[in-house]
Amino acid sequence: MGFQRLRANQQNVECIAKVRSDENGDRIGVTKTPKGCDLRRTKEFGPNNNEPVALDANYTSWLIKHPSALSMFDQMMNAAKGKRIVVFLDYDGTLSPIVEDPDKALMSDPMRSAVGDVARYFPTAIISGRCRDKVLDFVQLNNVYYAGSHGMDIMVPLRPLKSRDLTKCQRSTDEKGNEAVVFQPAQEYLSTVQEIIQVLAEKTKTIGGVRIEDNKFCISVHFRRVRQEDFQDLEERVKSTLKEYPLFHLTRGRKVLEVRPSIEWDKGNAVEYLLDTLGLGNSNDVFPVYIGDDRTDEDAFKAIQSRGQGYPILVSSIPKETMASYSLRDPSEVMFFLLQLARWRKNSSGSRVVT
Repeated sequence: MGFQRLRANQQNVECIAKVRSDENGDRIGVTKTPKGCDLRRTKEFGPNNNEPVALDANYTSWLIKHPSALSMFDQMMNAAKGKRIVVFLDYDGTLSPIVEDPDKALMSDPMRSAVGDVARYFPTAIISGRCRDKVLDFVQLNNVYYAGSHGMDIMVPLRPLKSRDLTKCQRSTDEKGNEAVVFQPAQEYLSTVQEIIQVLAEKTKTIGGVRIEDNKFCISVHFRRVRQEDFQDLEERVKSTLKEYPLFHLTRGRKVLEVRPSIEWDKGNAVEYLLDTLGLGNSNDVFPVYIGDDRTDEDAFKAIQSRGQGYPILVSSIPKETMASYSLRDPSEVMFFLLQLARWRKNSSGSRVVT
């Protein structure tokens, strides 16, 4: 079977309009637009207004190429029948909203429940640019796998390892108390990362609103609170710092500059590593689903495209160049997609719980 990209029609696109939630945002409201199209949303899904929001013409056109994973859900699952679905999720902007203070990017209880439900039926991993321990603190689920620092810090079950991996791994204990392996391909850069953090803190301390986050094997320089007229100065200071550290490079995300070791490792590699470690890497019946919202997730989308089957899904409410085949508008649509996915497996004949 070739790569799955199901074609959207105009009715599918028209189903994606924002809809009103109930007054408390506690129940799931339903709207039907047009006949046969059913889209459920909660207050978490978008702006606090009571009227539908018309889709921008450019976004509507973009949806033809990257149709909603909600409106195409039945077709997507029909194509995935008989396959072993594995779920990969980004965190910020996917499971939690983007917020001014990155320490307050908290996951809602309904979202946590949705992720937990999915993980009962499918192997599920969260791959984030945050440090792994911080993501674990946010998510608080012990039935998912965690990869931090854009996949440079991965905890997986204890299994026989390839010889090339041995120097990058150490034994640990997972959240269930089971023996696990922590894979860290950038171990030798750890002390240098700490050094760069100190240099950046000193160089940027006179720029208001800068927030430097230690993500263990990478550094996030958040500028969401920086004045627009100060951004160029901030960027130049970060670039000048990296001139002294040629083994590191600069990438960009949503209101963040990220400093990372220049190794051949990204979220796409992390997806492949997790599949291999779970014993699913060479299986022809594996169907990875990856949901993410940022540029760094494009590496994972590309990895899934190269496998020839699976569903890369971009979270975005505006048109973007992307390797993803499908889209969701925001974290609340992600939540509803996950709920549908768990419900689909629960109702499928012969479904089993992941242990």
